[in-house]
Amino acid sequence: MSEVAPGLVTVFGGSGFVGSQVVHALARRGWRIRIACRRPDRAYKLQTSGSVGQIQAIRCDVTDAAQVAEAVRGADAVINLVGILYEAGARTFEALHVGASRKIAEACAAAGVDRLVQVSALGANPESESDYARTKAEAEMAVREVKPDAVILRPSVVFGPGDDFLNKFAGMAQIAPVLPLIGGGQTKFQPVYVGDVAEAVARAASRSEAGGQTYELGGPAVMTFEDVLRLVARETYRTPGFLPLPFAIAKLIGTFAQIPAALGFKPVLTKDQVVLLESDNVVAADAQGLAALDIEPTGVEAVAASYLWRYRRGGQFAEAAAA
Repeated sequence: MSEVAPGLVTVFGGSGFVGSQVVHALARRGWRIRIACRRPDRAYKLQTSGSVGQIQAIRCDVTDAAQVAEAVRGADAVINLVGILYEAGARTFEALHVGASRKIAEACAAAGVDRLVQVSALGANPESESDYARTKAEAEMAVREVKPDAVILRPSVVFGPGDDFLNKFAGMAQIAPVLPLIGGGQTKFQPVYVGDVAEAVARAASRSEAGGQTYELGGPAVMTFEDVLRLVARETYRTPGFLPLPFAIAKLIGTFAQIPAALGFKPVLTKDQVVLLESDNVVAADAQGLAALDIEPTGVEAVAASYLWRYRRGGQFAEAAAA
């Protein structure tokens, strides 16, 4: 596999959970990195990911075409990590998935940027009943319409320190006597490690032969929703009960649970997230995956204990205390 010489890369959404790991991976490869995000102050810790002057954070509203064009100016590669899990005010799926992706692709085309990596999501489907999955698919189509040679990455649910996946359920296990098995808990996932996703992004940006390709990123094991909850309980030394919750009731709960988003608070669950749980989230049998990028996937069990210990009674010393 041949890799292009690293130059200047603009990373939209580089201050987030996945974005911070992408910045680390790019810095290791010698890229000069421009992090374009709403809150540059939240990216200050990433300055230590590279050498002095290697990483710069700038303010950019991805719904503003002029700001996007300025963020792309002079870049050799662009990575779009912008995405939301729930809507709040003007931050809608349509605006931040579809609209922003189109603006970024158009800015890349206008500036003559050779490489664009669009991070989408496994399960993206233009006919999905989930607004999240539908707009992720529409974003892919908008990007490919403008930049046919863009690389599209579709990760499954991403885990790792700071995730909103295992941490969410571990937090629930701390306070709740039972955990909900939404839809019976049999929805399948293929959780992928954030470090593997970051490395995939870096390789996609660096390899010329990746142009125009789509990669589905999943971990080494397929797990059901129930498997995930039981793993969380095991790693946090908790013994919650497990309560089957029909999709219809979960959607009703999600409808009311997302109300805090309008007030600026993060909802525990939304109706759209329940709709997502009605479909499995696994890599297609004929899809290119991590192996096509020469990456050995990391299993959940190898990483989960390294950050879920904080939810144990007694923290990292809980095991010794129990002994």
